[in-house]
Amino acid sequence: MTSRYRASQGINSHAPRRRTVVKAAAATAALAAPLAAALPARAAESGPAFLHGVASGDPLPDGILLWTRVTPTPEATPGSGAGPDTEVEWAVARDRAMTHIVAQGSVTATAASDHTVKADVRGLAPATDYWFRFSAGGTDSPVARTRTAPAADASVANLRFGVVSCANWEAGYFAPYRHLAARGDLDAWLHLGDYIYEYASGDYAAGKTVVRRHAPAHEILTLADYRIRHGTYKTDADLQALHATAPVVAIWDDHEFADNAWSGGAVNHTEGAEGAWTARQAAAKQAYFEWMPVRPAIAGTTYRRLRFGRLADLSLLDLRSFRSQQAATGSGSVDDPDRTITGRAQLDWLKAGLAASDTTWRLVGNSVMISPFAIGSLSADLFRPLAELLGLPKEGIALNTDQWDGYTDDRRELLAHLRSHAIRNTVFLTGDIHMSWANDVPVDAGTYPLSPSAATEFVITSMTSDNLNDYVNAHEGTISALLSPLIRAANRHVHWVDTDRHGYGVLDITTDRAQMDYYTVSDRTDPRATSSWERSYRTRSGTQKMERTWRPV
Repeated sequence: MTSRYRASQGINSHAPRRRTVVKAAAATAALAAPLAAALPARAAESGPAFLHGVASGDPLPDGILLWTRVTPTPEATPGSGAGPDTEVEWAVARDRAMTHIVAQGSVTATAASDHTVKADVRGLAPATDYWFRFSAGGTDSPVARTRTAPAADASVANLRFGVVSCANWEAGYFAPYRHLAARGDLDAWLHLGDYIYEYASGDYAAGKTVVRRHAPAHEILTLADYRIRHGTYKTDADLQALHATAPVVAIWDDHEFADNAWSGGAVNHTEGAEGAWTARQAAAKQAYFEWMPVRPAIAGTTYRRLRFGRLADLSLLDLRSFRSQQAATGSGSVDDPDRTITGRAQLDWLKAGLAASDTTWRLVGNSVMISPFAIGSLSADLFRPLAELLGLPKEGIALNTDQWDGYTDDRRELLAHLRSHAIRNTVFLTGDIHMSWANDVPVDAGTYPLSPSAATEFVITSMTSDNLNDYVNAHEGTISALLSPLIRAANRHVHWVDTDRHGYGVLDITTDRAQMDYYTVSDRTDPRATSSWERSYRTRSGTQKMERTWRPV
């Protein structure tokens, strides 16, 4: 991809293997033909087309990253390597009618970048709504809205973010995207990982049913495979609608690569038979940065930091590129100080950023749960000597060592840093586990609540991926009613957990509190699914404690 920019009015531009509590069953049937296969077949017949929508992301006070993919000819489908170089023009305006253009330029879309293009536009005003579109060969894309971040030193009264994770195409429809798009009040939306899934068709569907088939049908391994899968997801109308409404801030988790990925491999990767992990990882990263409106950050990963005035900064983590291999469940090796989930450089970067922050709130985009989730929890004074003797984890038997529970030394170091530097108002925003949680993050889970909390954590359930209720095929609400009291009894820092429902969150922040409103959808397999508010929790400034509130904002 090559870029050529021009600015008007003096404005410059620049360029069935998942080892978690919720394990899905294999699928056996399909109910829908792949939308991705149908759209390209009848498009681009009379010229370039924008079949995969338009998007924006990573808002800055003076800029925004714009994205699209052009299909220049019918054969130039995602991953094909076919199709001519095509000049794509972009324009940014102050109005939806695109009459007051403030920046414009052009980018050359090539097969080398799968005909995706990005424009990193600068010179814009802070905290401002803009509209943008792309054009190629006489064809215009849809017009979309975006928004810049507040100025770094601005006093900001309120911020509102949509929050989602775990969107499995074959398990259902993406109604949460549609409901978030309909709000019209978001400064941005956060995707906390598993934007796509890597499995073969039917391997990770919805309660043994494939709701709609993805492409390609086989497990994705090559660059072409990952491009095709991203392209399939980007044809979803609800996803396109949300991308056209507000900028996204995204991080990856494991399924953008393969299930339970770590620096040297993945549970869902067989070295040799499925090629080299290094090649597969590189292909997945390349396709991700081609297809997502995300700026490649430090070392070509997704860890980076954004600031929203004096109200909040957002540290975004990459918990896959540098982590050690997951430990066996019940093994005391989870406490090994030589094992890491962040890598040394990223953990130092996170600690330094949290200590230096002068904003009211310190948000951390975190793909896997940091709060302990354990069984066999006794008081620390009794359990730790026993654990040492038996070679067990010192904080209880962790149920999911893919989370921070499997890397307790990193967690202890980070939480000790928060306490020793008196860093307040740290809020972790988390996905992955396919359940909703509201947690305090205790320094010592064994003695909590007699010991302090270092932070709080909002965990968002999956959009469509199977949760515990789906796995056991019970009536919705039954499993949560049975398990929630047991989970809370063994994990006293957990204020609430819902194991059964799918949905999304809306994070609303003021100087006084950070509040998460949890929403659920009526039926993930229904493309017209409705949405309803379930619960709200908030943490008040200076408390490091979670509390329930009785209405959404």
